[in-house]
Amino acid sequence: TNTRYLDETIVNYAQKLTDKLPAGLDVCFFTNSGSEANDLALRIARHVTQSKETIVLDAAYHGNLSSLIEISPYKHNGKGGKGAPNFVHTVPMPDPFRGKYRGKDSGTAYANEVQIKLDKIQESGKRVSVFIAESLMGCGGQLVPPHSFLKESFQKVRKAGGLCIADEVQIGFGRMGDHFWGFETQDIVPDIVTMGKSMGNGHPLSAVVTTKAIAEEFNNGMEYFNSFGGNPVSCAVGHAVLNVIEEEGLQKNAKDVGNYLKLLLNELKEKYSMIGDVRGHGLFLGIELVRDLESLDPADKEADQIVNTMKEKGILISTDGPDHNILKIKPPLVFNRENALFLTETLDEILS
Repeated sequence: TNTRYLDETIVNYAQKLTDKLPAGLDVCFFTNSGSEANDLALRIARHVTQSKETIVLDAAYHGNLSSLIEISPYKHNGKGGKGAPNFVHTVPMPDPFRGKYRGKDSGTAYANEVQIKLDKIQESGKRVSVFIAESLMGCGGQLVPPHSFLKESFQKVRKAGGLCIADEVQIGFGRMGDHFWGFETQDIVPDIVTMGKSMGNGHPLSAVVTTKAIAEEFNNGMEYFNSFGGNPVSCAVGHAVLNVIEEEGLQKNAKDVGNYLKLLLNELKEKYSMIGDVRGHGLFLGIELVRDLESLDPADKEADQIVNTMKEKGILISTDGPDHNILKIKPPLVFNRENALFLTETLDEILS
């Protein structure tokens, strides 16, 4: 089941997968979950840079392993959390709706917060290892950052000698509609990409993809080994998933149905003042609920009530975000216009 001996299943899948990525991202390490992938990505980056200093976004979530709880403010600053270790540096969540900076220059302002952390790391006599981010934040509340934020942040981190990881676990594989990967929506190319969840359509499958140069530097004699990561069955499943996405036009469906759903949700926004913001790409959308459009008081209890009532009516959504007032909508990519209409009509009924 392991990759010590390769067969054509893993080789063919790795080729098909990397064909979906920008040139240069062509070395795959197969794992079994998004958490495993992010843990390995951290290990690679820390070895290559010989540093642990990590920059993360506030409210970010990257997995449930100990190493990932350390870099996930969503967890270590939440219930039962013990805060961040001293090598983790948190920058404000780049929220254009209720965040510290808003308006057309907010991307640069948020990127300057990354520079502040880089300067502090350097002043302490250390060097940055890695900046890890989702291109659209999932647990952070389906958040779309200002367009220049990640591009400018990546430039600053690389100039300081660090690597940049794009966490695609929640958002990759055509869900964005216009693009196959979330990072493509921000016009960036990461040094390392992690992926999982929909990669296996329910089967435990994930991966880290990076450049040959980084992979070769990581190959220091301490062999990376995974008993089940990249096994022939998993690779056959992953290959089949890519085939179905292509053959059934699911990325285009995510774009078309996602745009239609977003249009319907924005119509509800005009009708109900509780809907403060509708955001996202493709079939990865969020609705921010507020009690007042001036104060932006988070309507967290109302969000919980809506989710529970939607469940009773046969629709599964969830809440997320720092204040748990975001209705999180990320249906299967086969979601159609009829489903979108049913969702919004049901939400309309509940809100009324």
